[in-house]
Amino acid sequence: MSNQPKPTVKVRRFSKAFVWAHAINAIAFFALYISALPMYTEFFDWLYPVLGGPEGARLIHRIFAVVFVTPTFIWIIFDLKGFKVWLKELVTWKKRDLEFFTEFVKELFGMKFKHVRQSFFNAGEKINSFIQIVTALIIFASGIPMWFPQFFPRFMVQWGYFFHNVGFGLAIAVIVGHIYLSVVHKNSRPGYTGVITGEVPAWWAKEHYPDWYDEEVKKGNFPDLNDPKHNKNKGA
Repeated sequence: MSNQPKPTVKVRRFSKAFVWAHAINAIAFFALYISALPMYTEFFDWLYPVLGGPEGARLIHRIFAVVFVTPTFIWIIFDLKGFKVWLKELVTWKKRDLEFFTEFVKELFGMKFKHVRQSFFNAGEKINSFIQIVTALIIFASGIPMWFPQFFPRFMVQWGYFFHNVGFGLAIAVIVGHIYLSVVHKNSRPGYTGVITGEVPAWWAKEHYPDWYDEEVKKGNFPDLNDPKHNKNKGA
């Protein structure tokens, strides 16, 4: 199909609840990061006037700390089925998931590669989810004694600052890679619309998640791209 015009038909990959949860998570994360910069190093003191001074920066940081924990609840409340699919995918690992990484490295560096059949989430996305869960827990757990030092021993507050920095450092590394693969990398970029509108190009979904796509075709939810009428550059 790569030698033919790509059909423009799209399919829904994520629910509206996921799209909103993802957007709120992203906004909260960057608000937390920016408001923390002047508190972390004097190099960013020029941000204080923008943030309303040290007190304003702390207030913004605390507000978005609360916002940061809401996306999970939004997803659970408005799309419990999708949340369960995500959890199931995280704990389901097969030989093909390990094979995925070998081909992914080739793809990442522009080498010839083959698509390893994947389900709704590929192995890379599963690892990304695990790391995000761990970093979020580190940030959340270390942030509590920092916010309420009067209720915790001094050593816990001090270690809280250390682990808070470690958590955000890891989170930034993951986010940079996440943005690169979703927005910049040519093979995965077509799927970026999934977190904006919930929909992705059908041809891209079939190439990257064939097991999931074929299952949806059998259910009658997705078009069969092997049908000649879909091998033309036209909409649904």
